[in-house]
Amino acid sequence: MAANSILPLSVLTLDQTQLHDVSRRSADFHPSIWGDYFLSYSSQAKLEVDAPEWQEHQHLREKVKNMIMEAQHTTSQKLDLINKIQHLGVCYQFQKEIEATLQQIFEAYNEFNVKEDENDLYIVSLKFRLLRQGGYPISSNVFEKFTNSEGKFSESLINNVPAMLSLYEASHLRVHGEKILEEALTFTTSHLQSMLPNLTSLLRTEVSEALKQPFYKRIRRLEAKRYISIYEVDETHDPMLLKLAKLDFNMLQKEHKRELGIFTRWWKDLDVTNNFPFARDRLVEGYFWTLGIYFEPQYSLARKFFFKVISMSSIIDDIHDVYGTPNELQLFSDAIERWDATAVNELPEYMKICYMALLDVYVEMEKELAETGELYRIDYAKTEMKIFVRTQLKENKWLRDRCTPKFEEYMKLATETCGLRLLLTTSLVGMQEDFVTKEAFDWVTKGALIVEAASVICRLMDDIAGHEFEQQRGHVASSVECYMNEYKKSKEDTYKELQERVINAWKDINQECFKPLFPMPILTRALNFSRIMDTLYDDGDSYTHSKTKMKDYITSLFVDPVP
Repeated sequence: MAANSILPLSVLTLDQTQLHDVSRRSADFHPSIWGDYFLSYSSQAKLEVDAPEWQEHQHLREKVKNMIMEAQHTTSQKLDLINKIQHLGVCYQFQKEIEATLQQIFEAYNEFNVKEDENDLYIVSLKFRLLRQGGYPISSNVFEKFTNSEGKFSESLINNVPAMLSLYEASHLRVHGEKILEEALTFTTSHLQSMLPNLTSLLRTEVSEALKQPFYKRIRRLEAKRYISIYEVDETHDPMLLKLAKLDFNMLQKEHKRELGIFTRWWKDLDVTNNFPFARDRLVEGYFWTLGIYFEPQYSLARKFFFKVISMSSIIDDIHDVYGTPNELQLFSDAIERWDATAVNELPEYMKICYMALLDVYVEMEKELAETGELYRIDYAKTEMKIFVRTQLKENKWLRDRCTPKFEEYMKLATETCGLRLLLTTSLVGMQEDFVTKEAFDWVTKGALIVEAASVICRLMDDIAGHEFEQQRGHVASSVECYMNEYKKSKEDTYKELQERVINAWKDINQECFKPLFPMPILTRALNFSRIMDTLYDDGDSYTHSKTKMKDYITSLFVDPVP
């Protein structure tokens, strides 16, 4: 589609009389709490390679790289260093070195050659977690030496808190059928909880945070900010590593704020507040999602594509859930199927603005990728947007018909309407690595287990967190209502059983990452989606109701630098 076929947004004005001549629902979403706060950062210059902080960063980076690769380091020292680098958020700087080290450790590993550190639960657990996180198929049999004949872990282990914590963290990488890791989770959770009051301040903080959310499920930027402050007061910290982590975080933060400023300008041009007063005005929260998917500098183009699509899909979701009439929604769906600027003439005014803005986003993608030979990627992204809108229309029909479907029927549709496959597909479009191939797009869009599992996590956690608010404003029955209705369960029992399905979906994700069919950077996008859901929807919908902990998260990542 030619860029000049898109009408300028200034031509499309909102006809308020038309919007109010029919009865429409309202969700009464609170307005943006950020407004134009980040707009001024759009003019901030990119950090130059000859800037003093850049030079210092590169100098420290080389020193840490040498630390990782030094031959005299024992396996335990190397594992401990990699672990700290991951927590501090700088592992993306050392991917090749970490990969080479883990490959070497995995190849040298021999279950029948018991070395001294193979009887150290802390090291065995750490090695297991780091190797599985890296996609290496290490067996959970490594923990059998710490159990008795009944498969129970030895009580003698409970006095070693770091080892117990390490085992606890490792247990979250379990797959289906790994009874020993189920036992490890139960064993460590129980004992760590009982130990909490008697631990030193630093250790108590770490154990408490882990019990709330294991490292494996944390959003990487939030963890970096959190852990830097923890690492700094640890007497054993490496000053050079700490300095690199602080410098790296603040340099990235400046770049992220600059991007956020540019996106704020785009959002203002779209005039969301006036053009879509019924929708969630969540620009900054959408960028937080985007950064949860990928924060690394090399993914700035991918972030731009992803951010604009997630922002537009949020508005489209609210048009379907809150505002649009049945006739309008059908017209919008037909226009999306046509994917042609001339289709705009058949839409009501407010939909015209949304439709043309959406087409503009994909025209921008086409311009960016025109010379790379990767325009086929955009075809996949468009197809997924069409499916997303199609399923939104069907879900809206359930609402109009006051239909409460069977649970499995609901899940089949609702794992589409949550938009996860659309967003996962979009997340790959701007990634410029050679391994993002046509085969990878086929795999993601044709029922990959990791995509299905992440969609289940997304849908069920969203429903558990937000179904009561949605039912108050008139919304299609969620998984909670469908399950309660079909199986005659209480709300509390339904929550438990749906949360068990979330746990099983995590095992599916682990299974896919354990023996990866595609490079880990592709799988990591689905893993990061699940991490976002685990963080933002564990005790309410923090995207919709963003005055809650979401405000603290955004302040931490985009407002306050590391001191």
